[in-house]
Amino acid sequence: MNLRAPVSSIMSVDLITVSPEDLISKIIDIFKREKIHHLPVIDEGKVVGIVSKSDVRSFKKGYCFEGQTGLPVSCKVKDIMTTGLAKMEPEDKIDVALEVFKENLFHAILITEDNHLRGIVTTLDIIKALAEE
Repeated sequence: MNLRAPVSSIMSVDLITVSPEDLISKIIDIFKREKIHHLPVIDEGKVVGIVSKSDVRSFKKGYCFEGQTGLPVSCKVKDIMTTGLAKMEPEDKIDVALEVFKENLFHAILITEDNHLRGIVTTLDIIKALAEE
């Protein structure tokens, strides 16, 4: 893999997103149905957060189980989303993404232009790119 290639060369672009006002039950359903671990949160076209499967698991531990989802009916994405985001631009280099992953405890970087979502790079994307060589 060319580590000086842009992250746009390995990012995922066919993304599922959610709104801060969506119910947590919606993201639980998405995680069950799709083979993904991160959901960007978009409000009025702008990136405002990200939710991971780990966020959902941690959140569920703090609540008594209610109904089918095990969560209070009123819980929304905004209640659990991470807002301190790692963001890069499409032309930023893969080696920079590797440094971000190495120095932090998260596994997804949102790729944005003017705070509009263009893609996502995860540790799995890096592994896939390495495996293709």
